[in-house]
Amino acid sequence: MQTVAPRLRTVLLLFLFVVGTLVTGAAPASAHAALTGSDPERGSVVDTAPEQVSVTFSENVALADDSLRVLDPRGDRADTGPTSEVGATSYSVKLKPGLPNGTFTVTYQVVSADSHPVAGAFTFSVGAPSKTSVAVPDQTAGGGVVGTLYDIGRYVSYAGYVLMVGGAVFVLACWPRGSGVRSVQRVVVGGWLALVAATLWLLGTRGAYLTSGSPGDLFDLKLLGEVLPTKTGAALVSRLLLLAAAALFIAVLFGVYARTVANRDAAPGGDERMEGPADGDGAGNGDGNGAGDGARDVGVAERDLTFGLGVGGVVVAAGIAATWALSEHASTGIQTGLAMPLDVVHLLAVAAWLGGLVTLVTALYRAPSIDAAAVRRFSALAFGSVVVLAVTGLYQSWRQVGSWSGLTGTDYGRLLLLKVGLVAVVLAAAWFSRRWTARLSNHPAGTATENAQDAEDTAGTDAPAADDGTVRTAPDPTSTEPTGTEPTSIDAPGTERAAQLARQRTAVATARVKRARDADPARSGLRRSVLAETSVAVVLLAVTTVLTTTEPARTQESAERASTSGAARSGPLSVELPFDTGSAEGKGLVTVDLAPGSIGSNGLHVYVERPNGSGYDVPEIKVAFTLKEKDIGPLAVAPDRIATAHWSASGVQLPVAGEWEIAVTVRTSDIDQVTVKKNVKIG
Repeated sequence: MQTVAPRLRTVLLLFLFVVGTLVTGAAPASAHAALTGSDPERGSVVDTAPEQVSVTFSENVALADDSLRVLDPRGDRADTGPTSEVGATSYSVKLKPGLPNGTFTVTYQVVSADSHPVAGAFTFSVGAPSKTSVAVPDQTAGGGVVGTLYDIGRYVSYAGYVLMVGGAVFVLACWPRGSGVRSVQRVVVGGWLALVAATLWLLGTRGAYLTSGSPGDLFDLKLLGEVLPTKTGAALVSRLLLLAAAALFIAVLFGVYARTVANRDAAPGGDERMEGPADGDGAGNGDGNGAGDGARDVGVAERDLTFGLGVGGVVVAAGIAATWALSEHASTGIQTGLAMPLDVVHLLAVAAWLGGLVTLVTALYRAPSIDAAAVRRFSALAFGSVVVLAVTGLYQSWRQVGSWSGLTGTDYGRLLLLKVGLVAVVLAAAWFSRRWTARLSNHPAGTATENAQDAEDTAGTDAPAADDGTVRTAPDPTSTEPTGTEPTSIDAPGTERAAQLARQRTAVATARVKRARDADPARSGLRRSVLAETSVAVVLLAVTTVLTTTEPARTQESAERASTSGAARSGPLSVELPFDTGSAEGKGLVTVDLAPGSIGSNGLHVYVERPNGSGYDVPEIKVAFTLKEKDIGPLAVAPDRIATAHWSASGVQLPVAGEWEIAVTVRTSDIDQVTVKKNVKIG
């Protein structure tokens, strides 16, 4: 039979692979607030330079003094800063007086209400469009190496929360004996450590993530000071404080609670497999009643402790989940008052289901035995969690997607469909697990499952772990297995020979436990199906993490509608068309600029250059626009010569959006002319 370690290593490798492919493959800067308008409008041409430039987003954003910058055609700063708020979602920056004509570039870098960086740029022109030497700087905020590291931290934080909460729920609600099993303890404690480390990492890297995106700014104390007062900074600090309370919860769970459960099992009458004395004399009855009273006292103490841990655990787990709900998707958009508490419930259900799965598969592979009743209880718990996930997930999907087109036509919608598909795969694997659970629960008494438990009790699996990762157990005093030699004087405690014999007896006892455990076909089938569930759940958690960093479909479609309405739809167009009339002086390049490059009225500018780049003052230029799919055109335009090699026309009307053909006729002499064409999308 395949050993435990290779299978667990396979799951770990799958975990790392998914993190690498899904997290690093995500868009470097997923904007959850979208630019919906500006004044001057994107791509527009204004007669005189405005006094200020303002922008409007789909939600309120956080900004710094230089979040909004305006650059003139030479690339110099044209704004006087700082950026100021002029409305609920509108922000502006004042411009210097006496600005020249030409094309200006506006860049913005802000933080959306759901904690993600938003960056972009657009242009407008004063007087007429012009060439610009502005090179929009790379928007590194939210991307690059720092963005990848930050996203990995987000994944680890989600995974840590799932393991910590799910493992604790599994112990309290399904398998109290698991509180004394080391492999189960490692799951919960490992989840706590991962969440603490990831939270500290996110807090230290967020400054660089939101600003420069440079690895050199990681853990910059100045940037950290700027992060702490923000909504996300407060959420991360609150998470650390709640994790301190979670540490106390874990200490009680695996300390006082584990000892209480062990005492209950050890007390006569405290375990359902143990009964009081069967003799009929008074002494026997008295001893039995006394033992029963003691067991009942221990049972009451256990129930009280379980109740206290349950209430405290729910409060701490819900508080930690709220740190995500208060700072991410649920905190923005529509119906936030309902969305945030439902998001907390959704996270709790995810943790109970997926974290419980990991704990169950760990127990199936590493613990000598697990009660069939515990597996049945987790099966019921998982079913309830899936129902809660379906209800809350359906609401959140409607809230973030909003339309069928958003479900299939956006990255968020497609990721959501992938997530639903993965959930279906997990549920299919869970169906097989339920079948194996039924066989396990119906297994007759005296089978290998109970024998494994007996072997565990005899071997003493609470002993320290051996160097090879197995559980070091005490020898079975009734065992007939050979131990090598009979005890002699050199076998006295403290001698090298005694230590060797102890290791041999430990190995024999451990092998006996493993044989009994692996001999149960129901248990073997169950752990294979649960391992399959857990493997898919790892991928599911990675997709969920990427989903939280992707712009919601409703926001994306709203921004697209805003960008395609009004006068400025697709921005100014600049089309270059080489021409050759066939004569000695008949070669050159004609450039057609159309602003705002949208349906409605447009301004047209045509520039003609010789092959060496100098202006070519040709006698005549004609332009025509044709939309063949709608049988519109050609719409002829005769621009006026306004300067050497420069022609212009205003009020060029393009009635509908579509793939327009631009045809430019260039006449270089009385007999030499040529028409060149190019298709462009307008609107």
